[in-house]
Amino acid sequence: MVGGGAVTASRGADAPVPTGPVPPRAELDEATLVVRAQEGDARAFEVLARRHQPALYRLAVRVMGDRAEAEDALQEALLDAWRRIGRFRGESAFSTWMYRVVTNRCLDMLRRRPPLPVDRVADSAAPDSPERSAEVDAGMVALRRELRSLRAELRVCWVLRELEGLSYAEIAQITGASEDAVRGRIHRARVRLSEVMRPWR
Repeated sequence: MVGGGAVTASRGADAPVPTGPVPPRAELDEATLVVRAQEGDARAFEVLARRHQPALYRLAVRVMGDRAEAEDALQEALLDAWRRIGRFRGESAFSTWMYRVVTNRCLDMLRRRPPLPVDRVADSAAPDSPERSAEVDAGMVALRRELRSLRAELRVCWVLRELEGLSYAEIAQITGASEDAVRGRIHRARVRLSEVMRPWR
């Protein structure tokens, strides 16, 4: 039994008997935390969420292009993940599964929202940083505007490949598309964005 109480299992005569307190959830490995979360341990899921939140938030910001919307998407995605944690079968990495949950939530929000004004496109996607002033020049405005005009499926695949550095196989797992379809979407996105950025080369 995995949980807060003692662990009992049949052991050989020479097998060591565990002693000492059960380690805090924050120190448990990911597989154990997943099992505990699937058994209804909300705190175990909270630990998992905290471990992956920076990467998941970065993904949401890059897909949504707006930090406030990214926060909304991530919060809804974490609720989705908690409700569906029992469906995780370990066929891929837990991080890949979480990327898929966040991606699906972002796609759903993108399909439902109206276009964002260009002045917000120029200012919304990048976090506060020394590079911020460079990112709001005319070239970045054009790039963000074109990225936001891409079909959601193209944008997600491009972000996962070019900004998150995932493989085609991982993107296929996350999006539920074939690798050939992923390659085609990324190619179309690259062609569109390349044409937009030509004047700034």
